[in-house]
Amino acid sequence: MIRRAALSYLLLHALAAHGDTSAVSDTTVIQGATLHTLGAQGIIENSTIIVRDNVIASVTGSGNAEIPEGARRIDAHGMVITPGLFAAISRVGLVEVNGVVASADFVQRGDHFSASFDIADAYNPRSTLVAVNRAEGVTTALTAPYAARPDSAGKSSVFSGQGAVVHLGSPEDAIDTRGAVVVAQLSKLPSSPVGSPVIHSRAETLQTIRAGLDDALHYHRNRSRYDRGNTRPYTLSQADMLVLKRVLDGDVPLLVAANRASDISALIRLAKDYDLRLIVLGGAEAWLVAAELAEIGASVILDATGNLPRNFDLINARLDSAKMLDEAGVTISFGAGLRIHNLGNLTQAAGIAVAHGLSYESALAALTRNPARMYGLEDDLGSIEPGKVANLVIWPGDPLELTHFPSAVMVQGRMVPMQNRQTMLRDRYLKSSNLPPAFR
Repeated sequence: MIRRAALSYLLLHALAAHGDTSAVSDTTVIQGATLHTLGAQGIIENSTIIVRDNVIASVTGSGNAEIPEGARRIDAHGMVITPGLFAAISRVGLVEVNGVVASADFVQRGDHFSASFDIADAYNPRSTLVAVNRAEGVTTALTAPYAARPDSAGKSSVFSGQGAVVHLGSPEDAIDTRGAVVVAQLSKLPSSPVGSPVIHSRAETLQTIRAGLDDALHYHRNRSRYDRGNTRPYTLSQADMLVLKRVLDGDVPLLVAANRASDISALIRLAKDYDLRLIVLGGAEAWLVAAELAEIGASVILDATGNLPRNFDLINARLDSAKMLDEAGVTISFGAGLRIHNLGNLTQAAGIAVAHGLSYESALAALTRNPARMYGLEDDLGSIEPGKVANLVIWPGDPLELTHFPSAVMVQGRMVPMQNRQTMLRDRYLKSSNLPPAFR
């Protein structure tokens, strides 16, 4: 705690020396930490990272780097630095309180859009939960629509819409990639009008996905005829078919929520038939078909804490599934099952996976490099290498240790404030003796 407080003081002092604490120095040098690059350089002791503007300029060890004159310096000896955590799935910026429908923007309720429903315009970079999760080391997140019924007037379809990759730093340049993924739902969810007892069969759901993809193929092969009104009717809108063409072209992945092994096998067949980039969300029984997932280059976003058969889709859930999938060559990440308010628990999920056989570096990769790879952003994000965006987290010790929290966080080359609504409430009630009795 003393080391963490000292580092925070040094960071604030260094920032204050350049005026406004939100300002960006041209060059920042962080020295002395044990660095997990998650890149070709591996682990570097006594490292030196030079950040220029928002990009990593150089990464060296043993203090060999030539320090630019006038650079802002941060002493991180005895600390650990990792790439910023990348939440592979979230609803950050799309909801404030789950139980308050008016604060939720993550479900499409109309009939005109499904796959083309784009949540990027609803993203709120000033959400109180952005700062909360950022202080836990999450610098980047996939924020996505959700196929659920949050209220009595809720509605969703098999295709839930498009997710966006966002940076949890400055509100001005928060959205990194719009339409980064198309989300679909295979689990048995009611998606019919209020009061109807109908729950769609998995077979019907898969047929709906195939019909949508077939429509998109037919539309693009016959677009001129469509414009003249001389083609067959489609199950989806023109906007939806335009988005699904990007999925068919391999420009964006299709993320589908599924846990049962038979459902995942059906998705593997779908991916083969249409040559899709597939991401499975949940994947409780994915270890049963690990080789098949690896064969098509699919990814899985796991719930590393889930090993109980809470329903018939989770009969074969097990805590060492991350290890089994990783050893089979499947790209994995964590986050299924986490809610928007506790993305910081990603490190706990990774720690549980390590305790059940996953290698330490593979666990860190699952929190950083792998999500960047899933969404085609590995050239810019996910590791600490020259030329990549400077998203860094400084830790007082082992990042996967439950009692360790970030000492400092850099997003896009900027040291961000660690204060948030939760810390403000903590500080307020720690000093409650001066407050009226009702607040003590």
